[in-house]
Amino acid sequence: MSGPHVEIVPGDRPNAWLVLIDGREQSLVDLDDPQHLGFDYVRRIADVVDHQAPARVPLRVLHIGGAGLTLPRYVAATRPGSWQVVLEPDATLTARVREELPLPRRSGVRVREQDGRVGLAALRDDAVDLVVVDAFDEGRVPAELMTTEAAAEAARVLAPGGLLVVNVSDQAPFPVVRDLLAAVRQRLPHVLVSAEPATLRARRPGNLLVVAGHESVPRAGLSARARSAAAPYKVLDDVAVASSFGGGRPRTDAGLSPGATSRWRVVTGAGADG
Repeated sequence: MSGPHVEIVPGDRPNAWLVLIDGREQSLVDLDDPQHLGFDYVRRIADVVDHQAPARVPLRVLHIGGAGLTLPRYVAATRPGSWQVVLEPDATLTARVREELPLPRRSGVRVREQDGRVGLAALRDDAVDLVVVDAFDEGRVPAELMTTEAAAEAARVLAPGGLLVVNVSDQAPFPVVRDLLAAVRQRLPHVLVSAEPATLRARRPGNLLVVAGHESVPRAGLSARARSAAAPYKVLDDVAVASSFGGGRPRTDAGLSPGATSRWRVVTGAGADG
């Protein structure tokens, strides 16, 4: 049985490239300017990175999902010396990206051929400042990354002040985000959700970011960034999150079945641009 079909095609700039998996756009990599982030939701994840530490201050980041390694390149460029590990089980994809879209020398980015749960379990407590989950499998969010046990592992490896960031493709009435929030809040009680206004108004599906922490989330800072962004987005406060994304049912590992990921079907093209 063959693996996913990977294509690397020209992007929106002379030395920018799109990584497509089975026809879906997964990453945009600008080899000349790693701070150029073509997908709006990746820019939103980068906004979280920028609020987690000032420019040039190294971070410890675990990326679950690799694709073109766009976000690790951004972190390496803006915060040299950062400790970064990418968990990407598709070794063929990683080899293709490394060959055609090579990482800068001394980037500090290490890619491990592991799935997210295995890689999380291998980390020590309080090991990282950010856990970024941006992973898709055959166009679907792996259900094992959305359970209470997965949230507990993420919470365990986050250092004080650390944040979990999860990219979710969903559409109103947002069953994926509701269930994820119900699971995450059991271990990381402070949460926010950001999304494009059209997605929140149920006009179209889109990528929503769930950001969660032990102590706080950078709601005010991200709200200010959202208002001035090239592609404006909304950052929901506690009341809005509760009213728009309440009533979810936390999923557990015990409740997973071979077809469990089908409930969390990807509804947009972009994803796995970690």
